Amino acid sequence: MIGVRKIPKDAAFKVIIFGEGAVGKTSLTRRYLFNTFETGTKMTIGVDFFLKDVVVEGKNVTLQIWDFAGEEKFRALIPSYVSGSAGGIFMYDITRYSTIVHMDEWIQLVRKKMQEEGRDIPIFMVGGKADLAETVRDVQRDEAIKIAESQGFVGFSECSAKTGENVNKIFDAITRKMLEAAGFI
Repeated sequence: MIGVRKIPKDAAFKVIIFGEGAVGKTSLTRRYLFNTFETGTKMTIGVDFFLKDVVVEGKNVTLQIWDFAGEEKFRALIPSYVSGSAGGIFMYDITRYSTIVHMDEWIQLVRKKMQEEGRDIPIFMVGGKADLAETVRDVQRDEAIKIAESQGFVGFSECSAKTGENVNKIFDAITRKMLEAAGFI
C-alpha cells in the first residue's frame, strides 16, 4: 500500500483487569479503547480481550487488555488466563464496600500464578464509579490508599468510566510500570 508505514513496536504487554462482578471493569475497558460509555453493560462471560497500540515514554507499545468476569463461578479460570501477563489492574466499586472485601482472594489467585511462573507483576488498584463519590460513596479514598499500600500495589486511582475521569491516566501508569519492569525505561 502506498503511504502506509508500519511503526515498529518496542514492547507488547498483557494487562489483566480483575475484581468482583459489576465494579466497572468492562466499562473502564470500553472507555479506554473506544471512548464510549454504555449503561446496562452485559456481564462478561469468562474473559474478553482487546488490543490497543499506545505510545508511553516515547515507546510504541501494544497492550493486550484482558477483562475478567468477576462472578465467583468464573474464578477457576483466572489462573490460566493470568499466565504471561505483565501487569494488572485490580478494580473495585467505591459505592459498594463488599467489592473490596474479597480483594485478598483475587490477589492470591493472581500472585500464586505469578509465583508458579517465577515472576512478579506490577498491580495498580482502581476504584470505579468516581462520578458517584459525592452521593453514594461506601469506600473512603484514604482507606483504599492504605489498602493499596499494604498490598504493595504500584499505584492507586479512582476513575469514572462514565465521565472518562482518570481512565487514560490509569492505563498510562500501568504501561509505564510494565516498561520499567521490562527494562525499557
